[in-house]
Formats: sequence, structure tokens, C-alpha cells
Amino acid sequence: MDEKALGAGAPTEAAAALWLSVGRIARRLRQAHTVGDVTLSEVSVIARLDGDGPDSPGSLAELERVRPQAMATTLAGLEERGLVSRSPDAADRRRVVMTVTEAGRKVLADRRSESVRRLAAVLDGRFTAEERRQLVDALPLLDRLAEQL
Repeated sequence: MDEKALGAGAPTEAAAALWLSVGRIARRLRQAHTVGDVTLSEVSVIARLDGDGPDSPGSLAELERVRPQAMATTLAGLEERGLVSRSPDAADRRRVVMTVTEAGRKVLADRRSESVRRLAAVLDGRFTAEERRQLVDALPLLDRLAEQL
């Protein structure tokens, strides 16, 4: 999609096209997971705890840009399934911190592996080396966009 093809409404048209494409990719990957599997928001929380380390529910809500009540519900479900654990903060015993468990790491690794396998199979079978390079070249921009939203 080049700027000339988009015309004067380039940012709006690009945003709409990006929204559709990213939505389709996420939806198709999500549909491949079994019923009862972790949701995308749960995966995001597990991945954040795995990558960034233990954190408070309030901080997680802020980072994930959800209401504290929604984060509490997400964390309660994850904790009930043994994917995260809750403990008092060593520095402030009144505060709680959440930590990903080994079971949570396994779920995260399995889910990533499944999605990566599906993506790799399609990229290998239906995209040229140049098209794969173009997709990889766009990743820093997509990451930057995600951080700005």
C-alpha cells in the first residue's frame, strides 16, 4: 500500500487497512487454539510477567491498558489455574506482586510454538524470500505503533 494509492486520506486509510489485516491474523491464530485455552489478554499478562518479572496488579493493569477490575479478574483466573502466583512484596508487605509460574511459562511456550509453527508454515510455503524480508522489515514499525497506542 503506497501513499499515492491511498490519496489524501492516507493515515485513515492505512489505519483501516492495518486494523483489518492485524485483526484477521490475530483472529485466525486465536481460532486455532483449543477451547479452554488461555485468552489473548491472559497470554499478554503471562508474557509480560515472564519478560519483565514480577509486578503488581495495578501496574499490570496500567501496562496492559485495562481497568484494575478487569486485571483482577484476569489474574484471578490465571491464579486459579496455577499459571501465576501471588505473594507479598518484599519491600512493602501491604502490596501484592504477581509472578508467572512454571506452568504459566509452559503454556506460554506451547502457545507461542503452535502459533509460530503455523506462521512459519504459511511463510515458507506461500511467501517468497523477498516478501518474508518485507514483513520482517516492517516489524520495528509495528512494535513502535503498538507502544504508541
